[in-house]
Amino acid sequence: MTYAQLVEKLADIEISEKEVNVRNKLSRGKFSAAFLLQCLTAIGEDHLRL
Repeated sequence: MTYAQLVEKLADIEISEKEVNVRNKLSRGKFSAAFLLQCLTAIGEDHLRL
C-alpha cells in the first residue's frame, strides 16, 4: 500500500491527513496508538497481534 492509498483510506473514515505527514510519521516510527488504530481501521484490519 502506498502512502497516497493510506491517506485515501483514512479519508474514507473521515480522518484528514496529508500524505507528507503520514510518510513522516511512519518513517520516523513515532506516532500515537490512536493513529495506529486509525490506520488499522482504514485498511480493514480488525486484529492486532502483539
